[in-house]
Amino acid sequence: MAVFTEVGFDAAASLADHLGIGPLTELKGIASGIENTNYFADTAKGRYVLTLFERLTAEQLPFYLHLMKHLAVKGIPVPEPQADASGEILHALCGKPASVVNRLVGGHQLAPDVIHCEQVGMMLARMHLAGGDYPRHQPNLRGLDWWTETVPVVLPHLTPEQAELISSELAFQQHLAGTPAYASLPRGPVHADLFRDNVMFDGHRLTGFFDFYFAGIDTFLFDIAVCLNDWCIDLDTGRMETERAAAFVAAYHRERELSGSERRLMPALLRAGALRFWISRLWDFHLPRDASMLKPHDPTHFERVLRQRIDDPWHPGLTT
Repeated sequence: MAVFTEVGFDAAASLADHLGIGPLTELKGIASGIENTNYFADTAKGRYVLTLFERLTAEQLPFYLHLMKHLAVKGIPVPEPQADASGEILHALCGKPASVVNRLVGGHQLAPDVIHCEQVGMMLARMHLAGGDYPRHQPNLRGLDWWTETVPVVLPHLTPEQAELISSELAFQQHLAGTPAYASLPRGPVHADLFRDNVMFDGHRLTGFFDFYFAGIDTFLFDIAVCLNDWCIDLDTGRMETERAAAFVAAYHRERELSGSERRLMPALLRAGALRFWISRLWDFHLPRDASMLKPHDPTHFERVLRQRIDDPWHPGLTT
């Protein structure tokens, strides 16, 4: 959510007027994130987030925006895209596709405890169930095909040991994707990026999931793995914190029962989740784009997580 495109107050005010959300009173760039341009936009009627999409196209965006609308209608606490008088939720600003969504209340929980992890696991399962009848289809654009295309691009920036690890793990995931067990995994719309800074809390009460712009159709287990690799680890070492992980999975399982294949393949998908974010962070770090307030993430973090998932596989240990 760095600022790649500078938006003037008057331009944003014109869009707010077009949407009927009240006169704009304040516009402030958001520093976190690395994909899109984001601003906090306060009006006389409420608080919103303005997003200009820097990579996603106008053809791709309806999947994400209508998914958020679909989930909001089903009672999942997500930002709801604001429509104009004709019902359109995809807009244009400064020559870029744009959206305006309501701003969630609460704050990030960057040091989650067991209760926070239970809340995220429970709501993730409800989100997966709520998306079951979502009619649009778009693959996870940062899935296996993207990993396969991107690894050769980042390889020149790696040490021989890192290159061996990333190449061997990619080969493992390519093989796994061709197996009957993988094909049997339940699928549907997934968030695919539900890190600690994409969830809001008010104390221990979860108030929302946001930033759905990596969402796509993928295995639910991949979504679970991405969460476990962030919410339930020691950030310094990448080691799985088993109490938080067990609580997360148990809470998820109470809402949507995990299949046998999901239980068996969880260690492999935890490796997939770590690989995905190691690759993307390497790409962002070594091939950065110019942007105001841009702060690329350290790619070595997910290298550590991947090594931990390989050396010390974690199983859910469910008894029901």
